[in-house]
Amino acid sequence: MWYKLNRLYTTPSNIFVPSAMAATKKRNTGWKITVGCILAGLLVMMGFRGYEWWMERKAHFVRYEAFGIEIPIRYNVHGIDVSKYQDIIDWQSVRDMDVEGIRIRFAFIKATEGNGNEDRYFKRNWAKSKDAGIARGAYHFFLATKNGKSQAENFISTVELQPGDMPPVLDVEQTYGVPATKVRQRVKEWLTTVENYYGVKPMLYTNVDFYENILKDEFDDYPLWVAHYLQKEKPRIYRNWHFWQHNEQGHVNGIFSKVDFNVFNGDSTEFKQILIN
Repeated sequence: MWYKLNRLYTTPSNIFVPSAMAATKKRNTGWKITVGCILAGLLVMMGFRGYEWWMERKAHFVRYEAFGIEIPIRYNVHGIDVSKYQDIIDWQSVRDMDVEGIRIRFAFIKATEGNGNEDRYFKRNWAKSKDAGIARGAYHFFLATKNGKSQAENFISTVELQPGDMPPVLDVEQTYGVPATKVRQRVKEWLTTVENYYGVKPMLYTNVDFYENILKDEFDDYPLWVAHYLQKEKPRIYRNWHFWQHNEQGHVNGIFSKVDFNVFNGDSTEFKQILIN
């Protein structure tokens, strides 16, 4: 009888053993999940880096007989502009392409769009173009429906300018139904915010019709990068300009897809003068 009673009263202490084992098992499971997540993250990172390496190697073997377009030969400094749509770029191949003495000397690179978007290849293009010795410039794609200051802050948080870079660029092409007066107000907000932060006067990119019909003459003091494809000698615009995007169908070694071509309105000495020092 005593033996049975003893077992009766000592058994309850044993009921905590399964709970302790469960807690230990739970901790072990949590640790395994954490380690698994870390390993999965590393594998994803390695996979992405491997993909970039493989795509760059493929891009290295993309070769064209020429640029595939007519080049305005009266200009000496030629360049391109790129974004995520050009995918992985082999910038060394871009730099080394030489067609009758014409080479790519600069590249405008999309950095941001709207309030929170960053081009997924910006950081890579920004670093690799500089490594290749190509003068680089960052641009923001403007959404007229959004506040100009907040869009500027998105650009500022993404882009670090250094000596030798081109001035920051605002790409504004559409109103999205916003009245022209409001568009101009928001564009000014962006330009003012960016200039105050970097201490450099930004550049405007747009096409001839948008500049003349929407922006008008309120921005004539800003350097202009203008898009116009209908003339071979120069863009049809009343004011002075620094860069001219003359074609969107070009080909460059090291880039899979078609790319926009640009020229600088001046010689190499004048080009160096517009770079940040």
